[in-house]
Amino acid sequence: MPDSTHALRALDVSKTFGGVRAIKGVSLDIAWGERISVIGTNGAGKSTLFNAIAGVFPVTSGTIELFGEDATRLPTAARAKRGLARTFQTSRLFEGLTSAENVYVALGGTEFSGHLLRSSRRTPERWLRVEELLDRVGLSGRGPMIVADLSHGEQRQLELAMALALQPKLLMLDEPAAGFSPAERQHLSALLRDLPRDITLLLIEHDMDIALAVADRVVVMHDGEKILEGSPADIRASERVREIYLGGSIDDAA
Repeated sequence: MPDSTHALRALDVSKTFGGVRAIKGVSLDIAWGERISVIGTNGAGKSTLFNAIAGVFPVTSGTIELFGEDATRLPTAARAKRGLARTFQTSRLFEGLTSAENVYVALGGTEFSGHLLRSSRRTPERWLRVEELLDRVGLSGRGPMIVADLSHGEQRQLELAMALALQPKLLMLDEPAAGFSPAERQHLSALLRDLPRDITLLLIEHDMDIALAVADRVVVMHDGEKILEGSPADIRASERVREIYLGGSIDDAA
């Protein structure tokens, strides 16, 4: 692990699309092993900040440091090689492959036959790792299933298994509980809480039960700005959060 005490630092980051300032001078420090949830209403700038950190598009101003190094101009692939893994709001899976084959691909077990991607079966140790990852995210027994036949919630669980397959230092999850049943939400919360502390977690999540249960610290965004930061207890007690984001009790917002 680098000498830096931060896995991620976003310093005065702004992003403009045409004449619209999507994020405005947002700063964020995440220490190694921390769990941070970013909350806010639609249009608050959460996803824009998320994508700027991941390198999906360049920031207009400000700097981004990953693992103690300036990553502001690094492309997405270079950030991934340094240990950043993420999921997306919409699934990005190989729907014609099985669940197990998707995870196998994430582990690096691929071959090409013509223009077709296919998984190699010459490394049984990697297949054992596939089974472990599927079991870890609650998909035990789903390995042989074609991804297109999985439920939406199961596809989201599969995305998490694929992200964990990369052995990330920083794991960024974009609405991981979207489409989950109550039981799946409970399992996800337990899974995220039990992640080893050598994985730093940055989470965008509308499900307040998950966002507050998992986080060490919560960042509240509104209109492209960070307006509040504190512990889950601080956020639960905040009148400003209730008035601006929830329209009532925070416990009713899940």
